[in-house]
Amino acid sequence: MAEEKRQTVRDLRRANRAALLRQLYFNGPLSRHELGRATGLSSGTVSNVTAALLADGLLREAGSVDSDGGRPRTLLRVRPESGLLIGVDVGETGVRVALFDLSLAELARAESPLTDGGREVPPVVRHIAAGIADVLGAAGAGRDRLLGVGLGVPGIVERAAPRGAVVHAQTVGWDAVPLEELLREAVDLPRAVPFLVANGARTFGQAELWFGAGRGARNAVIALIGSGVGACIVTDGVPYGGAGSAAGEWGHTTLRVGGRRCRCGARGCLEAYVGASALLERWAEAGGPEAVGDQEAALAALLAAARAADERAAGLLAETAEYLGAGIANLVNLFNPERIVLGGWAGLSLGPRLLPAVREAAGAYALRHPAGRASIRLGRLGTEAVTVGAATLPLAAFLDAGGRAGG
Repeated sequence: MAEEKRQTVRDLRRANRAALLRQLYFNGPLSRHELGRATGLSSGTVSNVTAALLADGLLREAGSVDSDGGRPRTLLRVRPESGLLIGVDVGETGVRVALFDLSLAELARAESPLTDGGREVPPVVRHIAAGIADVLGAAGAGRDRLLGVGLGVPGIVERAAPRGAVVHAQTVGWDAVPLEELLREAVDLPRAVPFLVANGARTFGQAELWFGAGRGARNAVIALIGSGVGACIVTDGVPYGGAGSAAGEWGHTTLRVGGRRCRCGARGCLEAYVGASALLERWAEAGGPEAVGDQEAALAALLAAARAADERAAGLLAETAEYLGAGIANLVNLFNPERIVLGGWAGLSLGPRLLPAVREAAGAYALRHPAGRASIRLGRLGTEAVTVGAATLPLAAFLDAGGRAGG
């Protein structure tokens, strides 16, 4: 009974630290009085917990504000330099590794393109390991401040003890890859530093939800359109993973029975019509140049052709907008979101031209009532949102643990 009571007290202290730390992180700087009102904690608890957080070096004073007739109230904020985070974006065309402070200000970056055959697991692991070493070295960072490494990857992520995160990425040929175990062997970091792995669309979604176009939404779908297509489904303010973290494979929902062959092997997937790889294939089939190498440059050339009144290019983009709008209509009818955010490098490239037609098509294919309540907009965080989102994985664990390293 005594042990149960001690555990309960410990849990309560951690919960109080987490509540105050999260308020200061997302809404700071705040006074102790404002923290008490926001969290519902007593003034004594707020005073004790903030004193402990100050002593731990997680907070600092940030000026003062006048109070009603009393002495000025001191403002507190989270110290960005009190911890470091690494975010890794394992994309289909390259690996990006970035080092951030707690405010998610980027301190250093390393990028490695993936050429033909580069999606094999061993070279990807080498790129990640080299990138982590590079960003820590470039920033002159002490490893004792590193709170964790977050990774956004293609495919489905499964947690399987004792190997950790296992990745099933059918479109790139990864079958039950024990990525966390491989990284533990390849990266020279203390065992206590966590590796947290999630689908790239989900990390992108969390970044836009916390800091971008999804902020403030309780129910949303945040879609990532790059070489392929994925989505982060947000319910009651929290990304939804499903029974096995496989929720969000929107790109592999069937849009057309017996349609184009998708990279996953099925026919008629949404990704086979709106993903950048498929779109460029369709452009080549329509008589455009075959995309070789740089997909981003090839997509920019397709958009330039449409602006130059190339009827084939304009027609292909109009068709793509309708397909994308129909796919969004399915999301509207299934999840009734208040907001749909489109991002990813291809989504942001296509968005300025296609968004009006996408909205029109979504409205035509969806039920009127939920469609009338859902807004469709572009992401705000740019093409690096997956990397930022990956860094939020260890950040979220750190905040939930009340600022204790390693959760």
